[in-house]
Amino acid sequence: MDLTGKIIAVLPANSGVSQRTGNAWMSQEYVIEVPGQYPRKCMFRIFGEDRIKQFNIQMGEDVTVSFDIDAHEYNGRWFNEIRAYNVTRGVVPAPAGAPAGADAPVAAPFPPQPSAAPQDATSPFPPAQEPVGEGSADDLPF
Repeated sequence: MDLTGKIIAVLPANSGVSQRTGNAWMSQEYVIEVPGQYPRKCMFRIFGEDRIKQFNIQMGEDVTVSFDIDAHEYNGRWFNEIRAYNVTRGVVPAPAGAPAGADAPVAAPFPPQPSAAPQDATSPFPPAQEPVGEGSADDLPF
């Protein structure tokens, strides 16, 4: 998944030593705000000192974050984890179906579908069907 927005919080880095392998580890969490009529916020984590230094995320930057979402259980409770694997600065993704360049061909997102019988464009309901067979026009049981 990808989110594009502004970094509004850079939280302190966490580090330690793995009890299982004995290797040192480091992670840091950030909060991104996605603009819109109702802005959304999402906290994500970058794991690994090399990636933290590579991305060098600063407060107030406009970024696009690519991340994976996973959940894990601890003591009978479930927790979501959002881990970023790529950060791109100042890139706003193009809307679906928009051309990448001025001379790029535009492909339709879905193949054309055969249309059914034409309906009145102002009617929100399909046309009424006449009853078939014997009986009255009202075949309701109540």
